Amino acid sequence: MPLNFLSTPIDYLNGVGPQRAKLLKSELHIHTYGDLANLFPNRYIDRTKYYKVSQLVEEAAQVQVIGKIVNLKTVGSAKSERLVATFTDGTGVMELVWFRAQKHFRESVKINEPYVAFGKVARYGATYSMAHPDLELLRDHRARKHSAMTPVYPSTEMLAKRKITNTYIVKLMRRLFDEIQNAFVETLPENILKELQLLDKNRSMRNAHFPESAAYLQAALYRLKFEELFYIQMELLMQNRIRKTKIKGFVFDQVGERFNDFYENHLPFELTGAQKRVVREIRRDMGTGAHMNRLLQGDVGSGKTIVAVLTCLLAIDNGFQACIMAPTEILAQQHYAGVQELLEKTGLKVALLTGSVKKKDRTIIHEQLEDGSLHILIGTHALIEPKVQFKNLGVAVVDEQHRFGVAQRAKLWKKNSLPPHVLVMTATPIPRTLAMSLYGDLDISVIDELPPGRKEIKTVHRYDKNRLSVFNFIRDEIELGRQIYIVYPLIEESEKLDYKDLQDGYESIVREFPSPQYQVSIVHGRMKPEDKDFEMQRFVEGKTQIMVATTVIEVGVNVPNASVMIIESAERFGLSQLHQLRGRVGRGAEQSYCILMTGHKLSSDSKTRLQTMCETSDGFKIAEVDLKLRGPGDIMGTRQSGVMELRVADIVRDNEILALSRKRAQELLSQDPTISLPVNANVARVMRFLQNKKGIWKYIS
Repeated sequence: MPLNFLSTPIDYLNGVGPQRAKLLKSELHIHTYGDLANLFPNRYIDRTKYYKVSQLVEEAAQVQVIGKIVNLKTVGSAKSERLVATFTDGTGVMELVWFRAQKHFRESVKINEPYVAFGKVARYGATYSMAHPDLELLRDHRARKHSAMTPVYPSTEMLAKRKITNTYIVKLMRRLFDEIQNAFVETLPENILKELQLLDKNRSMRNAHFPESAAYLQAALYRLKFEELFYIQMELLMQNRIRKTKIKGFVFDQVGERFNDFYENHLPFELTGAQKRVVREIRRDMGTGAHMNRLLQGDVGSGKTIVAVLTCLLAIDNGFQACIMAPTEILAQQHYAGVQELLEKTGLKVALLTGSVKKKDRTIIHEQLEDGSLHILIGTHALIEPKVQFKNLGVAVVDEQHRFGVAQRAKLWKKNSLPPHVLVMTATPIPRTLAMSLYGDLDISVIDELPPGRKEIKTVHRYDKNRLSVFNFIRDEIELGRQIYIVYPLIEESEKLDYKDLQDGYESIVREFPSPQYQVSIVHGRMKPEDKDFEMQRFVEGKTQIMVATTVIEVGVNVPNASVMIIESAERFGLSQLHQLRGRVGRGAEQSYCILMTGHKLSSDSKTRLQTMCETSDGFKIAEVDLKLRGPGDIMGTRQSGVMELRVADIVRDNEILALSRKRAQELLSQDPTISLPVNANVARVMRFLQNKKGIWKYIS
């Protein structure tokens, strides 16, 4: 199929028509022949197997039964009215039920004629029932040419309401394939097809929709998944290559006085081997003259901030300024306090710019930025405002970068004639498979080693019935001079959700730990910023022993004296959030604890999350489990372009294919950087096609 054939409007396909075309476009985003060809089935049903009524079991998936309708009657009244058919095959009796379109079925169903009924069965008492079955006369069923595996396509409520059924989509797909025949053009190089023993494009597309057998279906899907992931990796690797060869960056060839003085005289602790390795990678990047775009992954407490500071010092030694951008005011303030403390004896000027900085102070910051006397600016989105002009911004560090939009980051890059070197940091460990897809165009550094002396946080799961013993444990820890976090998932009671709420929890804690012997802080997202800061500051200064809070303390609080994190209704939280919350303790020299409190009713996913938290504190292992449980779109906290738009591949289940596709793409580009060799003509053609489109993922297959 010529690539431009993909753009033929779906309206031209026989059997569509204007109304159906409109629905296909709005509900399934099918505008063209290509969109329809790339609407892959969610699953497949084996229509070669037939069951007897006597063989039915309630747990069975959809089944098909051959039998006769011997009776038809209307049951119930008004809203509960339904049409019920008595269906028998000689081994037993079951019911076929219709709640909608009763008139149509009453008039069209033939009594005592052999039918094939297909659908999901449920049991009511001793009788099996099948609601809204696919019903086909046996003679028509046998005459119809059908695949061993019937595809089941994505649908929506609106399509079902408008009678655009799976049967209709299957017919439409058959018409499309009959019309285009074997017109798909091969997209992969001959050598890859041979070496990996992949099916050709035409056979793969046909078998993905109408499998010749289960084996051919697997082979077709493998080939299409490889193709989809291969071209995503080609695009990402080429972007990386272009950035390194075409986009110029400032050359930081000096490791000068500021860096060396700080490293030798003011570094408060010995760097870990992982931190040293990452600093070397950053120095190498910034010394080449190419633009650095590096992702720094490090678990909670792994020491990313010191790496960011050393990166800023490299820029300053080469006559440039640096900035650190954080997603929240609390986190920006924490970075500012930490960096200010580290650099206080160096004579370097550091400033904080957030939305709450007064106009008078803001004006001074703007002036010092423009005349170059301000070395490092730390702040929130306020850094990207048009008024903020640097004299010469050399490096931009972005923390928890997935919380910033692409447009916001782009504004920061445009603060100079040449884009500043970029270091993006995240404390959310990203599994390798996801990093390969989301950040394949970035270079990735990992701090996979905690600073020496850090004790592993002991994590336990306790039920509500153990609450008294947990309270006794809190008293013992406070007696030792420690502080406690207690985190709740909700601010107020919800009628729909039976979980502990913050206000109720706060009141019970105050009753259990009365003043003046104990002092309790409360912090949540609906408080005024100044009230929140006041309460947090009291806890930081040790004036309160217990902090009752919502997840606002997930980032931005560093209290080395806090040794216990209690998470109420822990089953309500995702794994990465539980891990982030746990990271609020364990920052001092004392043994720290995380207690996960839940009720007794737990889903299997909840049990897996709690067990994972108790068994490991390795953020990357936790992220792998989280990815399997939640899928790629949610793990990043926001829907990421591409991850959710894959047509046929799944980056969690298909991580081996992803790794293979990246390896093959890397090999091809190392041998043929411009994709100009005749052997790669297919790849060159597809890449030209993709580069004319705004986003690559929708057009891969």
